[in-house]
Amino acid sequence: MAAKSQTWSIFTAVTVLAVHLCIGKLTLVCGHTHSLGEKSCSIRSTAGPVVQRGSSFKVYCTFNCKCKGSMCSDHPPTLQSHEEFNSTTIYFNVVNITKNRTYSCQCTCPLALDPCGLDISAGYTPERPKNISCIYKVLNSENGVVFCTWNRGRDTYLRNSSLLWIRTVSGNHTAGPVAHKVSSKGADLLSASFNVSSSVQLMSVWVHAKNPLGSAVSATINFTLSDIAMPSAPALGQPNCSSRECIITVEQSVRTQHLEIQYRTEAQTWTSYPDSGVQMSSAQVRSISLEPYRLYHFRARSKFSTGLWSGWSTNISSWTQEEAPAKELDVWYAEPASDLTSLRVYWKEPNSSIARGKIIVYKVRVYSQTSGLVFDTNTSADARSYLVPFCANCEVTVKARNSKGLSPPARITTRQTKDNPPQDVQVTANNHSITISWKKPETAPQHTAYVVEWYPEGHKLEELRWVRLGRNDSHAVITDAKPFECYEGAVYVLYEGSVSATRFTGVTTLKSVPAVGPSVQEKVEGNKVRVTWMEIPRGQRGGCITKYTLYLETGGGYIQTYSISASNGMHVIKDLPPAVYSLRMTASTAEGEGPASPAVKFFIQQETQLHLLLVCAAVFPFLLLLLCLCQSSAVKQRFWVFFQCLMLDVVPDPANSKWAKECIREKGKMKLQLQPCNPNVTKEEEEPILVNVEELPERSGDICAPTDVSSQQLPPQTSSSHTDPAALVYPLTTYIKSLSQDSDSSDHTQASLDTNTTVDYISSHGLESMDKDEEDQEEDREFVGMLGFLPSHNIVMEPLGFGGKLTLDSVKIGCNDFFQSN
Repeated sequence: MAAKSQTWSIFTAVTVLAVHLCIGKLTLVCGHTHSLGEKSCSIRSTAGPVVQRGSSFKVYCTFNCKCKGSMCSDHPPTLQSHEEFNSTTIYFNVVNITKNRTYSCQCTCPLALDPCGLDISAGYTPERPKNISCIYKVLNSENGVVFCTWNRGRDTYLRNSSLLWIRTVSGNHTAGPVAHKVSSKGADLLSASFNVSSSVQLMSVWVHAKNPLGSAVSATINFTLSDIAMPSAPALGQPNCSSRECIITVEQSVRTQHLEIQYRTEAQTWTSYPDSGVQMSSAQVRSISLEPYRLYHFRARSKFSTGLWSGWSTNISSWTQEEAPAKELDVWYAEPASDLTSLRVYWKEPNSSIARGKIIVYKVRVYSQTSGLVFDTNTSADARSYLVPFCANCEVTVKARNSKGLSPPARITTRQTKDNPPQDVQVTANNHSITISWKKPETAPQHTAYVVEWYPEGHKLEELRWVRLGRNDSHAVITDAKPFECYEGAVYVLYEGSVSATRFTGVTTLKSVPAVGPSVQEKVEGNKVRVTWMEIPRGQRGGCITKYTLYLETGGGYIQTYSISASNGMHVIKDLPPAVYSLRMTASTAEGEGPASPAVKFFIQQETQLHLLLVCAAVFPFLLLLLCLCQSSAVKQRFWVFFQCLMLDVVPDPANSKWAKECIREKGKMKLQLQPCNPNVTKEEEEPILVNVEELPERSGDICAPTDVSSQQLPPQTSSSHTDPAALVYPLTTYIKSLSQDSDSSDHTQASLDTNTTVDYISSHGLESMDKDEEDQEEDREFVGMLGFLPSHNIVMEPLGFGGKLTLDSVKIGCNDFFQSN
């Protein structure tokens, strides 16, 4: 029993200790027991926790233990310079407070106590509410709701409370006042609402506002409910529309005396239809006159005979139906192509008032007065131009079709004259527009019109724009021109069946120097270079290009410039000496010269004598062959004979040769075999001719004797009795007949057996010479075989066969025989 009691006591002590620790009532610090949450100090303000903005006051801090205290403000805490009131209290002077502040006091205390702090709110007292306005929204014939709003004035920066007080009068009965809860409708606007019976005739309202710094009450405002009565917004049914009007159903919760319906298209402002004064509360029908094929939006509101207009109903929308297009299209054309085979016709998309419906197709037709219909086609509704065949004096018509029919035809003629064009066309441009003016032609007919066209330079087919003007107009203003774009165009005057124009170019609004240089390409052609370039992109030109400048720089630093017209796309620089060149190019506008393009380098080479190289290439193989042939002695001999025969004027006399003098006394017989020079010689004539040669027996050894003596010998000629053969310098002999049967020279080719002629002999050098001659003859045969390609009448003949050594006394051959032709 004692053990059980001891256990229970221990459990009770532990439980009590745990409870005290958990609830934070006791703690043991510095040997003393203190309550948790106890502050180390107390803090107060002389003006209280809520003060007027701009006021000044003091904040005191008193510490519960002896320590050195300090005072801080705001978050994070900022140390403030305080003053000591006594040994346990310090204070801080707050001057002209402008916002909410927080003050705290701290000290180093032996006990672990919490610091103390104070939040001070700074604001204003409420202003008197003003501009009280009330609306009585009639829900039905029994009751309605009153909405009142007012302006609370400036912000107090404090928590405010407001009450709307109402006093109503119904006949002779006065009820109220009754307070109603207030809600905020904005930073400065407050509102309240309450239900009111339809029997209430008068109403008085006022507002009471207060906060910790004070309160304010507005003036009392009296209202007559009929003056502030407002019906609910009408409800509109879906319109039923034809091409010109729509029928709209209007529903309202109460009967009203006024109804207003407004309508508009997407791009227009609201237009009000006149009030009909219908007083029906439901199934109200309205008819409104409109334009065909338009999307209209509708809204409505209503009002009692007195009071306020209701709010606008929800918008409803509907399309009106289509009608056939009302007017012809605005049509223009581009000049015919250079081959005069086609013409591009342009037209503008008609606006909704002209189209009166959705365009389905465009009809393009070309008609000739002489040949009838030339061309007829339909094109899509998205097309804005078409390429038609070109014919002189033809009429081109364009029509637009919708679901209800065709538009009237728009006509243009392809005949263009140069008579009476617009006079004195002037173009002026500023930063935003281009103005084009002209004078009327002096002899212009009464029925004329003008067309002004313009387009970016070089982009007529892609971006052609035009405006059609009356015959009394004398200027046009272009307001949609893009800045830094170069435009060109023309002013056309339209006569009955003819057109004449005056063109203009180089027009721009804003302009600057080009942003980049042209892209340059070069092509070297001998001692000249052909330079081409691509146009600068339109967005980087800075306006109209006035000129291009080429800068040609040599390796030595010399720079040559070439100014080129803006209309050119190619330039040729001629007569350039051989060198390495660097080429750059710039473009200029009216504002100045732009940057240069990247440098392009090229090289001009020394001209090669191509024809000399070709001649040398052709002659070299021939000279090489000739050099090889000349290594043979037989070839040399044949060529020597050939060249000797060519020199007809200086033929040497064989009788004066050394060989002839040595063999002057030698006589013999020889067999002579010659290839005739004349190709007409018959086969029988090609046989060897045997002649008798008589030699003078002066020497014992016949060194000039032939090696082969023919067995047939002619009888030797006998000398005259008065002539001593031994004493003659030249022996008596006969000539060998010429091998050419066609020769007409008797001096060289005819033989006379009756005439004694003295000639020298062909020398013989003995056996050695004979052997050598035989070797030469063998070489001659080889040479003739090598020259088999030569014609038969060539001077290089077959080898001559002799029975012995042939003397020049016996043989005389004329060189003319070598050159006789067939």
